[in-house]
Amino acid sequence: MSDRSELEQAAIRLLANREHSRAELRRKLGGRCEDDALLDQVLDWLESSGYQSDERFAELYVKQRKQKGFGPIRIRLELQERGITADLIDAWTDPREVQWLELLDRCCQRKFGCSPPDDFKAQSKRARFLEYRGFPSEMIRSYLWHDA
Repeated sequence: MSDRSELEQAAIRLLANREHSRAELRRKLGGRCEDDALLDQVLDWLESSGYQSDERFAELYVKQRKQKGFGPIRIRLELQERGITADLIDAWTDPREVQWLELLDRCCQRKFGCSPPDDFKAQSKRARFLEYRGFPSEMIRSYLWHDA
């Protein structure tokens, strides 16, 4: 597919299903277009027309991942994989925000209940779970030792 209008329509169909980062669109549309200059023109047009926005993508992506109980470290890595710039990632995943600790608490309570860990083994299990979910180790230590 090398026709600009077909490429635009394909991109809009992708964006109609969900938000995509510019890098995701480049990867998905790259197989349909061998002309990188044309692909860049279409991506620029999508961005200038407001159809595609990395900032909007990052905002929605972070919100969705938070709802699923993922922490800032994991979300940062996922955004990097999707081609989001470091500035945008920093803006949406600052681990110093209080909401991350609240999310960590909800995530831990949903998985393990409200009672504190009985012993070191239970505490370690919680720490591994929270680390896998993408919460910073300092936050996990503070949370688990505060409750202990």
